[in-house]
Amino acid sequence: MPPKFKFTRQQIVDAAVDVTRQGGASALTARALAARLGCSVKPIFGLFENMQQVQQAVLAAADALYQSYIQRDMASGQYPPYKASGMAYIRFAKEEPELFKLLFMRDRTGETPTENRQQVQPLIDLIRKNAGLSESDAYLFHMEMWLYVHGIATMIATAYLNWDDQLVSRVLTDAYLGLCSRYAAGGREPSGAGRE
Repeated sequence: MPPKFKFTRQQIVDAAVDVTRQGGASALTARALAARLGCSVKPIFGLFENMQQVQQAVLAAADALYQSYIQRDMASGQYPPYKASGMAYIRFAKEEPELFKLLFMRDRTGETPTENRQQVQPLIDLIRKNAGLSESDAYLFHMEMWLYVHGIATMIATAYLNWDDQLVSRVLTDAYLGLCSRYAAGGREPSGAGRE
């Protein structure tokens, strides 16, 4: 008969997420997780093969939480859907800085790049519809906009900036309109750009 554990896998993952929230990814050790649960490490390794498996479960839980931010904000109607996705990304960085760092600021050396065009396709479709761009231009537009959004989110997650939603909304609108203007002009660089 297999041993019975007083914790479920989900309870262990929830505790691991809490450890990560409080101390960052490097704080998630078997000892710290056991302390959070108030037990030895035995129940952890009765349900998980190793800490790498726990870390992967934390990544999945953090991503699910991030996706809920995106879905909720895009459905709320507070902002146009494309803008709402950027606002949600930045809000996630502000409210969950350690989980944001885990998802979007970790060292990816040795990882296989996982950019999934299908994940961003709904956003590309919004840009195509709103800005009247081709598929390839809409994709590049999104990547340029996302770099800007990611920069703001990173500065907020690391406490370099402390912007409120009103200011974030304003600068995202400015960047979006600037890109719209550039692409309306055929995506050409301004005269003299890139020259020394």
